[in-house]
Amino acid sequence: MITDENKKLAQWAMDYALKNGCRAAKLVLYTNSNSSFELRNGKIDRLQQATENGLGLSLYVDGRFGSFSTNRLDKKELETLITNGIESTRYLAEDESRILADPARYYKGGKPDLQLFDKELYDINPDDKVALATAAAEEVMGKDDRIVSVDTSYGDGEGSSYRLISNGFEGESKSTWFSVSASVSIKGEGEARPQDGWYDSALFYDKLAKTGIGAKALERVLRKLGQKKVKSGKYTMVVDPMNTGNLLSPMLNALYGSALQQKNSFLLDKQDAKVASELFTLRDEPHIVGAKGSRYFDSEGVATQPRAIFDKGVLKTYFIDTYNGKKMNTAPTISAPSHLILTPGSKDLNGLVADVKLGILVTGFNGGNSNSSTGDFSYGIEGFLIEDGKLTQPVNEMNVTGNMLSLWNSLVAVGNDPQNRSWQIPSLVFEGVNFSGL
Repeated sequence: MITDENKKLAQWAMDYALKNGCRAAKLVLYTNSNSSFELRNGKIDRLQQATENGLGLSLYVDGRFGSFSTNRLDKKELETLITNGIESTRYLAEDESRILADPARYYKGGKPDLQLFDKELYDINPDDKVALATAAAEEVMGKDDRIVSVDTSYGDGEGSSYRLISNGFEGESKSTWFSVSASVSIKGEGEARPQDGWYDSALFYDKLAKTGIGAKALERVLRKLGQKKVKSGKYTMVVDPMNTGNLLSPMLNALYGSALQQKNSFLLDKQDAKVASELFTLRDEPHIVGAKGSRYFDSEGVATQPRAIFDKGVLKTYFIDTYNGKKMNTAPTISAPSHLILTPGSKDLNGLVADVKLGILVTGFNGGNSNSSTGDFSYGIEGFLIEDGKLTQPVNEMNVTGNMLSLWNSLVAVGNDPQNRSWQIPSLVFEGVNFSGL
């Protein structure tokens, strides 16, 4: 955690920068620590513990902007960094768009604790951490003669930051995390070595799943035995909640001010236009207590607020920071989303699959890309053929292709089973998607 002593040092650094040539400045002081215990076939393979402390400075000098950082947190080192940074910045080109956010938009404080930090982190015995990774391995070891390897791990950590902005912002945030994971490889047909895994993560130790991780990983990998391509064509595509984020990412990336300003977005000039299915309602809910990604302010100190991103398929907002807003002569919104929630439906993954006559359940994306300018995409996939509502054949080495706008317009069902992440995106069903195989 960040100490009061380091906060005072950060405040001193801000004052020093302003007194020695900076018109304005931003500063972030951060500390991160983590530990992990990794097991291979039930035996400890790797132990790791790391702590990182640092300070980042953004300096605004004579209409120019420079960014600098250091992990040497003492006054003498900071004096040198700031002095040299100011002189270096003066050599850069002027950029009138490099300004601080309007102070009226800053988070002013006073709201309830978001409860993202678990003090129990400091009290967990290392033996208990190893025991969780061991328990995950024991759920797999000896359960099937085809098992080649079992990798399990336990990890935890914390992150804290303290921000100062010279025109009136001061803010602090902190959070913890805990995770258990398992990955299993088995002997398939010929040289095939199918692999799959499972994990759980939580902000609080008592919310972390401590059993069933290894068993779920084994179940998932055994389903892959006999993978092969199936006939090319248009299929209903069902995507499980572990992988729906892969399809949402290109839609979100197209909303950032940096992409819009460079005209490198297939959603340019689409605000208030219908760009997706009516089932696509996505909101940013940054103030949910105890939720991953929740926060009261962004990296610019700007106060977050609940907002609709897509409402029944209509694009409602972009993510425009101060810099890109100035470049485009448009009002800024927020630099990035926080805690995303896609409005869920009524069925879980099994229920969605049961409704599909002929389709493919995608349980993994294996490489590929999406063109940020056009939205055209091509991804390798693995999963299962669906026939009459049942999974009949594991598939792999197939590609799914299309366009993001066409894809999201073909959304026909949404599940009720999001994973415990900062993006609450459940299982999704798309109609008439192109798959290439045999």
